[in-house]
Amino acid sequence: MPSLRLADRMIMKILPLLLPSMFAVAQEATAQDAQCAGERAAMVETIRARSAAGIVGQRGLSERVLEAMGRTQRHLFIPERSCSIAYADGPVPIGHGQTISQPFIVALMTELAEVAPDHVVLEIGTGSGYQAAILAQLTRKVCTIEIIPALAEAATKTLGDLAYDNVSVRLGDGYGGWPECGPFDAIVVTAALGEVPPPLIEQLKVGGRLVMPVGAYTTQHLTVVEKIAPDRTTTRAVAPVRFVPFTRSKN
Repeated sequence: MPSLRLADRMIMKILPLLLPSMFAVAQEATAQDAQCAGERAAMVETIRARSAAGIVGQRGLSERVLEAMGRTQRHLFIPERSCSIAYADGPVPIGHGQTISQPFIVALMTELAEVAPDHVVLEIGTGSGYQAAILAQLTRKVCTIEIIPALAEAATKTLGDLAYDNVSVRLGDGYGGWPECGPFDAIVVTAALGEVPPPLIEQLKVGGRLVMPVGAYTTQHLTVVEKIAPDRTTTRAVAPVRFVPFTRSKN
């Protein structure tokens, strides 16, 4: 019988040392997932209770939106990967002066957009990719634009690793939308601007909805714009909010 090569002998020596470590890491990941599942369920109940206040009407948030929130591993979309931080009902910094919105606001914006399984949706401000992940479970296709290269790259990887195959991420200024990906049944903007960008209205289908924070940093309102005819829209302010400012390209 031929003798083992040096590399093979080294692997056989190292493997018994690695296996316990690998097993420990797997156990830790399983334990974290179990903890996160409980905290994620508690997050959904918090959202459900808050929605009963009547912001979205007497019925509150729909079960399909709440179920999407309950399925999505929010802790994988923040730098800390912490359950306690991820599932608290508050925004979380993700670097570069940006945040991931609090869970209730993500659910509220998704509900207000009234997305359906056959819809194509545009998101402006990908951030970590969390809002896109929620939308991806409720629609046919999500096109999302992020202006910060590091965030666009990280979101693309996270969404790919989690098999959100119906999401396309584009690096660029979202003010002009993404005409090649539209027209859109719904548009969600996750940064505040003093006006609704006209190109986004143009790319919205008749009957579609645009949801975004409108106003200066201290006087923003979550706003819903409905396109009721090719040249006619209706606008209503839903609730006071505070989002990061809409970032434009300097070119």
